[in-house]
Amino acid sequence: MLHNKLQQSLIAGAVISTLGGLALAPAQAAEPEWDFGGYVKLDAFASDYSNGMVAGSGNIGRQFYIPSLTPVGGTADDVATDVHARQSRFFFNVKQELDNGETISGRIELDFMTIPTGDERVTNSYAPRLRQAYFTYGNWLLGQSWSNFQELSILPESVDFIGATDGMVFMRQPQIRYTSGDFSVSLENPETTVTPFGGGARITSSDGVLPDLTVKYKAKSGDFSYALAGIVRQLAHDTDNDGDDETAGAYGVSLSGKWQLGSDDIRASVTAGSGLGRYLGLNTFNGAVIQADGSLEAIDSMGLTFAWRHAWSEKARSSLVYSRGWADNDTNLVGTGVTESTQRIGVNYMYSPANNLTFGGEISRATREIESGVDGDMTRLQFMAMYSF
Repeated sequence: MLHNKLQQSLIAGAVISTLGGLALAPAQAAEPEWDFGGYVKLDAFASDYSNGMVAGSGNIGRQFYIPSLTPVGGTADDVATDVHARQSRFFFNVKQELDNGETISGRIELDFMTIPTGDERVTNSYAPRLRQAYFTYGNWLLGQSWSNFQELSILPESVDFIGATDGMVFMRQPQIRYTSGDFSVSLENPETTVTPFGGGARITSSDGVLPDLTVKYKAKSGDFSYALAGIVRQLAHDTDNDGDDETAGAYGVSLSGKWQLGSDDIRASVTAGSGLGRYLGLNTFNGAVIQADGSLEAIDSMGLTFAWRHAWSEKARSSLVYSRGWADNDTNLVGTGVTESTQRIGVNYMYSPANNLTFGGEISRATREIESGVDGDMTRLQFMAMYSF
């Protein structure tokens, strides 16, 4: 009896000692959980320019639609054909429970678009580029990601890289973002693009000090979801190289929505502001112009997008996409050679024999007009094949 009690006491003591040791030991982070994915995409398109032709095969306008690069005022040329796999993309995701009990996650995303390195002569080799690199911790996002001023849910399904480019807010950049429920606010990397007095080549300023401030509110009611976003920014440039920056205030608002109609949907947005510059239409319009006295004046601009997606069956669907962007330029300051407006209309057919395999075709027509009234058109027939993994 005494032996059994002694044995039980020893066992109990060992258990208590072990538990006590565990309680005193520092917590350790869990092993990271990794995820890898992406897609392989082949694009093939033929482009017919009514008023000239963009630069050689290495030009970014030969990779996907860039509104500001539609030629104007020239002589029509033969149709140009481009085939590439540069949009192919891959990403790494990681998620981990930290030793403080909180969860952290990160993402790095790469593709091969826009980089000038490489050519079509022999190997078609292109360098990877960084699309996104950020981590989230609690309510915070830190790193490079989509701008909080942009709403991703209205991006149309398109064979082209973006689709509704002309009037759409499209931006990825470094930022610090805080999200609470349907509300988010961010401080994002500043950059100012400037038109010289009287017109001329774009000036990309690196003189910004204050980060761009954005706020966004998202909500949903039944089959309709929407987002209202605003931005306030300071445009800055040392116009006379005296070490003292000229500045101008800028702002903008964007309202976007998606309406689900059974298997169909409608996606639309309207964006307007003063000094939006690079945020709208892939920087078709600059943020400011230099005045005669050397000060900066913000340029007003506006954009709209519309897309109707119709499902023909469970595996086939089409999208009709229209987008337009325009600026209220003071020709006394910018001259008559800058872009006044661009627009694009396109229709496509997409077929997915499996969930992660899609084939598509799209025909579109784009127009650009400059302040002198001269314009130009581009008609493009494009095909794609994409395998997602």
